[in-house]
Amino acid sequence: MNERKKGQVTRSPAEVYEEFFVPALFQQWGSMVAGTAGIGQGQRVLDVACGTGVLACAAAERVGTSGAVVGLDINEEMLVVARRKSESIQWCHGQAESLPFPDESFDAVVSQFGFMFFEDQVASLLEMMRVLRPGGRMAVAVCDALDHSPGYAVLAELLHRLFGEPVADAFRAPFVCGDTQQLLSLCAEAGIAGAKVMRHDGMVRFASIESLVSTERACVWTLGGLLDDVQFERLLKEAEESLKPFVMTDSTMSFVMPALIITTSKT
Repeated sequence: MNERKKGQVTRSPAEVYEEFFVPALFQQWGSMVAGTAGIGQGQRVLDVACGTGVLACAAAERVGTSGAVVGLDINEEMLVVARRKSESIQWCHGQAESLPFPDESFDAVVSQFGFMFFEDQVASLLEMMRVLRPGGRMAVAVCDALDHSPGYAVLAELLHRLFGEPVADAFRAPFVCGDTQQLLSLCAEAGIAGAKVMRHDGMVRFASIESLVSTERACVWTLGGLLDDVQFERLLKEAEESLKPFVMTDSTMSFVMPALIITTSKT
């Protein structure tokens, strides 16, 4: 049973991610990104910033027993959770900007919702292309612009109104790469010719408004540690009204959250 105290989820950040964020929005993208990368039987695949292994597990299903999947993340807590899911996947600790693998060692390199947090995005693209074999394919997914995700856009405005720009900006952090031209410019800077960026729609689904707000409060990558109990109660009260348009007849809440996926093949 998940323990809560005034909306605070008492789990490690990786466990919060796996228990709440994965089913609410990230699980659906594993098969989408793996399919976009054209992953197939027998391939060797690298998942960069693998988190708790959503995309790596989807890739493993596609490559079968004749293939191999490596999941890499800088966060050891994420890897602890990922290792519980699969013993057949090789889980590695490392940075996207300095991949610990030889040149041309993977048939496909993928990444799902980590790119926007990389310290050096151009360096990470260079590294992903370096370890990709000729003819191999890369697919990198990021959150689309905040204003294309209506429920989160409303929550960002609510945070700004209640607590000011710094708190709102912390919440907006995952959406900073939601611009097609920005992504293409980064690819060009990394010397990647022929890169494409496509938008794909996904859905956010939480059991309730309280579940969404509590989970976001616990997320170390956005609101973690920024709101005390009094502020949380104020946010939850206001959110019950502001987010009401996204509540379904069964009291769950749902809204669109698109992603932008960079794709390219190595010549």
